[in-house]
Amino acid sequence: MAHELPGYNAPNASAPGSFGSDAMIAAVNQTEGTLSRRFFAYMVDLVMILLFSALLCLANAVIGLLTFGLGWSLFAIVPASAIIYNAMTVGGPRQSTIGMRMMGLRVVDATTGGPVGMLTAAVHALLFYVAAGTFVLWLLDLFLGVARSDRRLGHDLLTGVVLVRRP
Repeated sequence: MAHELPGYNAPNASAPGSFGSDAMIAAVNQTEGTLSRRFFAYMVDLVMILLFSALLCLANAVIGLLTFGLGWSLFAIVPASAIIYNAMTVGGPRQSTIGMRMMGLRVVDATTGGPVGMLTAAVHALLFYVAAGTFVLWLLDLFLGVARSDRRLGHDLLTGVVLVRRP
């Protein structure tokens, strides 16, 4: 079921688009060990999101004071700070959050192997937080990752992305 993605640059892969055994081994090797790395990356990202949210709150407070209270309506974006963080980092040039970089992971488009856009990264994060907030969806999401050879979770499949190890 797994096949080589064009952006993987696997050393032992056959020609792009082929589904031979070499390509299958290359794709599985690129996603091997990503579930445990994702967990630890998310733990680091929780700290980063907390810091980002604190900075947003501080900036909103200052803007609110400077605008005599009109800017305090910007506090409405603070709950979306995790999605904004993911959109900026995963949709950026490094293709990964700070936690993913520390764990040696990056996010690529599943069909082209190239970078994902900010909108795709934001939707990917939104689907993750919806699944994480609902126990049954979270279990289904996790089950898909354990059952699939490419270790893609449910929200990865819905957005068309895959997490791979950095070369």
